[in-house]
Amino acid sequence: MTGLVSMDTAELEALLKEWGEPRFRAKQVFSWLSRGVKPENMTNLPKTLRSRLSELAFDGAEIYDKFISQKDGTIKYLFSLSDGNIVEGVLMRYHYGNTLCISTQVGCRMGCAFCASTLEGCIRNLTPGEMLLFVALANADVPAEEGRDRSVTNIVLMGSGEPLDNYDNTVKFLKLVSSPDGMGISPRNISLSSCGLVPRIDTLPQDAPHVTLSVSLHAPNDEIRNKLMPINKAYPIAEVLAAARRYAQTTGRRVVFEYALVKGLNDSQANANELAARLRGMTCHVNLIPLNPVKERNLLGTSRKEAEVFRKWLEDRGISATVRREMGTDIDGACGQLRRRVLMQREEQQ
Repeated sequence: MTGLVSMDTAELEALLKEWGEPRFRAKQVFSWLSRGVKPENMTNLPKTLRSRLSELAFDGAEIYDKFISQKDGTIKYLFSLSDGNIVEGVLMRYHYGNTLCISTQVGCRMGCAFCASTLEGCIRNLTPGEMLLFVALANADVPAEEGRDRSVTNIVLMGSGEPLDNYDNTVKFLKLVSSPDGMGISPRNISLSSCGLVPRIDTLPQDAPHVTLSVSLHAPNDEIRNKLMPINKAYPIAEVLAAARRYAQTTGRRVVFEYALVKGLNDSQANANELAARLRGMTCHVNLIPLNPVKERNLLGTSRKEAEVFRKWLEDRGISATVRREMGTDIDGACGQLRRRVLMQREEQQ
């Protein structure tokens, strides 16, 4: 059976109808669940209903540990799941609000060369309820700013895992977190990052309209992308870019391309020229990322100064681009680094 926190209002209505409860109870329960509240603490429900709900699986998640950057206030969370697995999340503070980056899988099977999340492969998919609880836990942990009813204003699905490889659960999470009966986070404030699963990019507009699509591109051609991203052999760069164009045309929304700059591999002026030529005419933006080193991968990042030069090369050719602000580097901010360190410590203690 679906875990309680993974249920939408319609599913809760059907369940509670079987139990002889009035329809309005479903919205009450959903509102509590969106805040991560367990049934026994749902104070406006009858005690008998709370008891009955408590017997159902909950999709549990808790804050296992957290680390706060002394540089910029970024918070790196480790969330523990009911089966003992742990996953990461990152709360980043900006002038417009707080963005929570969350995972969609325990680990990842995409095998990207610059990412620590994929080193142990994919253990399992996360449920919609687990993803929702990550947001609820961060909201409860960090006080909301004055005038706001929650601390998390934006969400990025860019942690461990490939969101479109966990498609159904990811789409349902997006519906849960944006529901006006719960948190009501606008889909326009949610970004989903994919390494380029073309068939799923094409179905996303009908299943999750208004979400911002970010494509992990990281190369201007197949030769370089094959070295960095095994998925490119299934969906070459031309197919990925064609899908991105279709997404932009269908939704009317700008596509963001993530481009991690790897020293000596994809950061030359010739690379910038080729990338600009491929993206010309598309409603898009390039987010340049000075790579966080992953020691297991033996890849070095381009310096921030060199990244700014690459940005100017793109802008001189009519491509909108920025260099991502480096956040949380003192707390293992890159995807998978902190989780991997904790797992290795566990192994050493056994």
